Amino acid sequence: AAVINEHPGVSHNYRRNDAFNLWFTIAVPPDSRLGLEKTVERLGELAGAESIRLLPTLRLFKIGVKLDMTGEGDPANQAEAPAYTDKERAESLKTPITEDEIRVIRVIQKDFPIVPRPYDGLAKAAGLSLDAFLDAARRFIERRQLRRVAAVLHHRAAGFKANAMGIWAVPPDRVEKVGVTMAGFAAVSHCYLRPTYPDWPYNVFTMVHGRSVDECTAILESIAEKTGIREMKALYSTREYKKVRVSYFTPETYEWEEKHGSPVPA
Repeated sequence: AAVINEHPGVSHNYRRNDAFNLWFTIAVPPDSRLGLEKTVERLGELAGAESIRLLPTLRLFKIGVKLDMTGEGDPANQAEAPAYTDKERAESLKTPITEDEIRVIRVIQKDFPIVPRPYDGLAKAAGLSLDAFLDAARRFIERRQLRRVAAVLHHRAAGFKANAMGIWAVPPDRVEKVGVTMAGFAAVSHCYLRPTYPDWPYNVFTMVHGRSVDECTAILESIAEKTGIREMKALYSTREYKKVRVSYFTPETYEWEEKHGSPVPA
């Protein structure tokens, strides 16, 4: 886990209750020398992993969740249409990011200072006027490259202490309909289509949040009832090794590649 954590693009790293027992998310910049696939291969080599599977997003059905803080709603209910899906992701890729916009990203991705006018300092740090900085931020939102600017709710402190990654073996001809249905559940924060392997039949991934393990189990059972998909697993985190936000357009990833880019000697 420590070897995996060392990569700056790793944002989440957990031990889970499965034969594939270490699960991490990773991002690399567009101009990465290694690219995503070779980076994951190198991490597997460096960590001495017995087996490693790359599970990129093939289809994004949903990202984002509205937690019921009242306790009055049924977490197994289906919600409104997801706010961010493959359509928005495709829109975000249409427009290249300029050098000035990269300067904005480097500062806007950090925690905001608790001051009456936080954007004044952020614009100065980016070397831009306030108007130019705010115009760039608005463009990011319009182009769906920035989903929101908001306070971060620590869901565990808010009472949502359990989460489960439900992984489902969905027949290819049912993926579209089932994925949309699963994404519609209010308690589902993430829903993706991912590749399968001969030893890994699970292609649709759902992350659910609840106040207890029992509540998560009930939500997954409701999803199974609604979709008719019964070949699945519920993966729970047994240890958290890393949970951070990835910083984009920073030099650390290139430094990691320079240090670890060569294969491990036999």
